[in-house]
Amino acid sequence: MSSYKGHSIFALILALMFFHSPLLIALTFIGANMPDFDHKFKKENVYKLIILGLIVFISLYILKLPYYIGLIIVFLGVTFYFSEHRSFTHSLFGVLTLTSAVSLILIWGLELVIQVTTLENNYLILAVLIALLSFLFLNKKLLMIFLPLFFVSLFLIQGNGVDYIQIVLAIGLGTFSHIVLDSFTPAGIKLFAPLSSKKVYKNFGLSMIFLLVACSLVYHAPILFNLFESYALFI
Repeated sequence: MSSYKGHSIFALILALMFFHSPLLIALTFIGANMPDFDHKFKKENVYKLIILGLIVFISLYILKLPYYIGLIIVFLGVTFYFSEHRSFTHSLFGVLTLTSAVSLILIWGLELVIQVTTLENNYLILAVLIALLSFLFLNKKLLMIFLPLFFVSLFLIQGNGVDYIQIVLAIGLGTFSHIVLDSFTPAGIKLFAPLSSKKVYKNFGLSMIFLLVACSLVYHAPILFNLFESYALFI
């Protein structure tokens, strides 16, 4: 199984363990595919990311709108450019950096759209922004699957608003899932890069999967208890 397929499936499983909103599941899915932008064969996409950031920065600056969105996009591209493969972006510090940067882009982008338009449906605006984000971080094969399923799910599942904390958690979960899965490879990951070059392997991955499952059970404990209580009353 190719790397992006494995990361996508693993992220989808984790997302379904914690979230019910199509928006949050989509963000987890996208987050899982971000760290590999440090790979040499994706440098062309990194250049496009930096150029996009500069265009957004200049455009918003001229229009006297919050231009820091463009600066964050440039920062994201520069981070990928200078990171060696499976180094900084595959570390805990990298997860925090990527999660923070992409979360700010989405949140500030949402606030910008609300500021310059009369649109009031935050759920729909965020869905469009997530779709645009997918063009940056998903390859063509994934896009052909992701976009139809994403928009179909928006119509089939009753949408509820998501808050900023949930956005950060969803992106963070997806990005973190990437380094967890990569820890099972023979090369391992440099968990504390750039501060340390020490690598961790499958023991780290297994412990993190156990921790994530435990967190999911705790998170859903009230629902599971209600189901058990209903079943006990029924029998």
